[in-house]
Formats: sequence, C-alpha cells, structure tokens
Amino acid sequence: MEISFDTQPDRYRHWRIDVDGRVATLTMQVDPSGGIRDDYELKLNSYDIGVDIELNDAVQRLRFEHPEVAAVVLTGGLEKVFCAGANIQMLAGATHGHKVNFCKFTNETRNSIEDATANSGQAWIAAINGTAAGGGYELALACDEIVLVDDRSTAVSLPEIPLLAVLPGTGGLTRLVDKRHVRRDLADVFSTRAEGVKGEQAVAWGLVDAVAPRSTFAAVVRQRADARVAQSDRPTGGPGLALTPLDRSVTADGFAYPNVAVSIDRELGAATIMICGPSSAQPSNGDDLVARGASAWIVAAARELDDALLRLRSNEVEIGTLVLKTSGDLDVVAEADAILDDGSGRGADHWLTREARLLWTRTLKRLDLSARTIVAIIEPGSCFTGVLGELVFAADRSFMLSGPREGRENEGEAHLRIASASNGRHLMSNGLSRLGTRFYGRPAALDAAHAVLGKTLSAAEAMNAGLVTFAPDDIDLDDDVRLALAERNSFSPDALTGLEANLRFVGPETMETKIFGRLTAWQNWIFQRPNAIGPEGALKRFGSGARASFDRARV
Repeated sequence: MEISFDTQPDRYRHWRIDVDGRVATLTMQVDPSGGIRDDYELKLNSYDIGVDIELNDAVQRLRFEHPEVAAVVLTGGLEKVFCAGANIQMLAGATHGHKVNFCKFTNETRNSIEDATANSGQAWIAAINGTAAGGGYELALACDEIVLVDDRSTAVSLPEIPLLAVLPGTGGLTRLVDKRHVRRDLADVFSTRAEGVKGEQAVAWGLVDAVAPRSTFAAVVRQRADARVAQSDRPTGGPGLALTPLDRSVTADGFAYPNVAVSIDRELGAATIMICGPSSAQPSNGDDLVARGASAWIVAAARELDDALLRLRSNEVEIGTLVLKTSGDLDVVAEADAILDDGSGRGADHWLTREARLLWTRTLKRLDLSARTIVAIIEPGSCFTGVLGELVFAADRSFMLSGPREGRENEGEAHLRIASASNGRHLMSNGLSRLGTRFYGRPAALDAAHAVLGKTLSAAEAMNAGLVTFAPDDIDLDDDVRLALAERNSFSPDALTGLEANLRFVGPETMETKIFGRLTAWQNWIFQRPNAIGPEGALKRFGSGARASFDRARV
C-alpha cells in the first residue's frame, strides 16, 4: 500500500481549522471510517498515520498561510473526548516497519508544533475538553500550555505500560520529565496508572498548567491564548504564502518535481536524489518572497525534498542508501540562499523568510533521522553551497571529484563552497551544527572549517579542510562510488541503522535525541517482543476481555 503525504484543508477528514482574528482553533474530529486501512475503525478520536498527515499539513499551513495567527488552540471535536491516542487495532495489525515509520513521523510532527511555539511566534495551547489517553495526551504535551476541563471525570493518562505492554512512543515519557519537569517518581506513578490523573492533582503534579470547569473552560482557554498573542512578534495581518499542491510525476523507478528528481536503482538498493538550483532570479527580501509564493526556489525545493524523503521512507523500504547530488550555479544558489541569513539586511527578519529558514531546518532533520545511508557526490556542475552545502555534512561519507572529467574538460572542476548556512543556521537534533557535529571535540579543525566559509574550494582544498571524505580523480570516482554502494547494500540494514544513528548524533543529548534515539528505539524493540505482539501479548488481547500472558524474564 502506497502512502501519500499530499493533502489540503478541503480534503481533511479528521481536522478543522477555524481562524478568529489572531487565534486559530484546530479541532480534531476523526472520521471513524477514515483509516488508511479498512480493517479498523478510528473510534474516540484515535489516530493512524493518515490523521497525522493531515495534522502535519495543518501545522505547515498555519505557519505559512496565516501570518496573523499568533496562537493555536488544539482541542477535540467529540463529546467529552479529546483524543484516545494511536488506534490499537491499527498497531496490532501493522507491519513492524509501518509502526516504526508511524512513530517517527508522529514524533516529527509533534516536534514541528514545538518548533512553531519556540521559533515562529505561534504558540500552541492544548484545550483538553475530554479524555486524553496515551498518544492523545502526548499530542497535548507537544503544546506549550495545557488546559484541562475539570468535570470530575476527565483525566490525562499514559496507559500504554499497564494496558498494552508498550511505551508512550511519541515522546510522552521524555516530555514529562525533560519538558514539563514532572518529578520522576510522580512520572513513574502516572505512567503506570491506567486511569490517569485529573483535576487539581494534574496541576499539582505538573501534568497540565490549569484546570477550569466546563462553564468557564472556553473563556479560560481564550484568555491564555490572548496572552500569548500579546507576546508574539508575528504580523497582525498581510498576505500569507499559499502552499499549493506539489507538482510530482511518478514512474516505476522514481519520481520527480520541478526542482528535485529521485531515481531508484533497486538492484543496488539506492536512490539518487538530484536537487537542482534555481534557474531564474529569486526573491531578494521577504515581501518579494510573499509575492513569488510557493514557486520560489527556497520554499519549493525544501517542500519537494521533504516530500521525497517521506515517500522513500514509507514506500521504498528496501532502498537503503540515498545518494545526494546537486546541479546548478554556485553563485545563483548562494544568492537565493542569502535571504535566509539572520541580519543579512535582505529581509531575513521577515516572518516568511524565518518560516522558510525553519522549513529547511526541519527538512534537514528529516534527512538526518531517516534510517538510510547518506552519500554525497560533488562533481563539475554541482552547486553544494548555502543550504545545499548542508547536504554534504549530513552525509555519512562524501566523494568529490579531483580534477576535470576526461574528455569533458570544458565542464570544469568540482567546487564546494560552505556558507553561513553551515555555521549554526540549521541545527541538528543534538543542538549542534552539522560542521560542529563533524568536528566534535576538535576545535582547531572546526576553526579551520570556519576560516574557509564563503570560499570556493577545489577538491584538494576541501580535503585539506576535512570537509569531504574522499577526492578521487576521474579514473577512480565512478568505480569507488559503485563499490561503496554495493558494499553498503551487502551489509545488514539493521546493523547499518544502528551504526548511522550512533555516529550522526555526537555530543550532548537533547530532548529530541532522547525521543528518537532512546524512547523510539526502545519502543521499536518492544514492538517486536511477544509480550506486546505475540498471540498472548497485550496488543493482541486488548479489548478481548482476556488478560495478556507475559514472559517474566527481564531482558
């Protein structure tokens, strides 16, 4: 079954966006018959990846299409139900790979909500108007504030451990202690209490920020939203940027957009992603970017790359290597990219250039977090600079042609130009730049890399600065790349996933690295254990009236 990540508000089956001045309300009212498979119903506002695809789209549209919105209220549209979490029947019947991708995409969407609050001046507030269990409470945890209705029956809970023998796999445990600073003994009690916690006790434990009776609930939520509006730096009006549908063509061995093309070699288990630089003059400031709209290269290329990564993750699970290439003029790419620089004097403080910058940050993180080997190839005609230069440093290894192609000397040599984009503009999940990650614990090498910022480097210069892995000549490049890809395809994909995840995220842990590297990794392991998914496991027996039978050995 192919999963598409395309949607728009007039196609939503599960969400509704209402804008009232500077406050938007995003209401979750899941269509029970709207699952991506037909062997389960999405009862009680439970969700599958299809529900989250719409949520991800809504988050993006609120940021790009509604510059005036400074606060978003997230609430439930069913009577006394906020969200019952991930659909259990969906999880019980899904392949392991689908569960992994579902958890990862859901986590990334939650992170984009937090990013909107932290960096876009668009604060998210959860208005829990009814039951919030498991992933439903985790959805609320992604918001910056949580208001709970106090009606003596509505509770928040993380019942996965006592009821399902799995974990709150979309960041619940980490956000309890790292984000909301719930005492770990109270978090332990909460996470093993199936009935959850309600009312003032939820406030006292730090699980929510405020409670209100139904009679004043809406007013309290609005008051808090208005307070966040007063703190926002988003404009009070003006046009947004409409996220028009992507123009994508699909063949048996790949798919293409105006700026990104993906070609798949199934025998080699590799997909080549070619990102083309702009071919025409690009916006020079934020107002120009608004006028150009979603066709502007700096927005279009990010959206297309993001969609390509999601499609490869979900629909091409046996493609284990991503080969990154670029084509275009270094100067033209640098000019188009400069609009994203802070303090550039070209409108970088404009709300839309900020959103474009953050979109690239999220897209690059999506690349980092994909369980794929990443290889970058720098050839004559490549345009790895600006934000595209980050692709080289996201790669697990890189090849840069030394000298010209034989018989094609008119094409010139390969060049690499790292720019301010690689100097902390797009941080990884570990809170470091990709250059800082590359040279972690080696300050002299990092200083040397910073010293060549803005310079156009030959292969020898890039090697000397430690910016590429290999610099073979024309005689060896193609053979070296082919052998490297074939070798990668011969290794265990499970071992490679572990190898790459360990090496990519050096340095200090952050909430994000914990969620993806610790919580999600444990959840994925638990999803394979008989205690959860065996014939007598909790996921299989949930709702049957029969108790799960556990193997009591600790592993």
